Amino acid sequence: MDADERRQIEAAQRDPSKFGELYEQHFERIYAFVVRRVRDRAAAEDVTAEVFHKALAALNGFEFRGVPFSAWLVRIASNAVAERHRHGGREVAVAEHAPEPSVPPEADASDRHADVFRFVNHLPPDQRRVIVERFVEQRSIREIAGRLNRTEGAVKQLQFRALQSLRTWMEDANA
Repeated sequence: MDADERRQIEAAQRDPSKFGELYEQHFERIYAFVVRRVRDRAAAEDVTAEVFHKALAALNGFEFRGVPFSAWLVRIASNAVAERHRHGGREVAVAEHAPEPSVPPEADASDRHADVFRFVNHLPPDQRRVIVERFVEQRSIREIAGRLNRTEGAVKQLQFRALQSLRTWMEDANA
């Protein structure tokens, strides 16, 4: 994280009206991440708005631990997409005065999540797609095989290799 971004985050933590700069800086990346997973423009816009709403609500819990702010936003986006898929894209009613969702403050868990996102992005494209579709979009092996025009065995092998690589990278990162 560069010093300029750190100053922007600290300013937004003191004065939420300063969050707009961070929003502008990261909107396209987060929207692109969401739209690739939701595949419906209106839904992607809703989820992206939800991501930034949650980020603003939890901004005071963000800690500087060498993890890019964008990784924190991607983690929130990934959770929002997964939640949307769990609920089948249905709107979930929220009480008007319900507490704002927040990101857990446990530093170790945050660092591990950020590492996982970073490592998934370094996987070969087919492995990355299998991991995202299997664990973020929660698709079955059969569905993924059909989408990739591969056999179920090939998809299982891609998943196995990807998980093996991720496990190795995570162990090396924690060593």
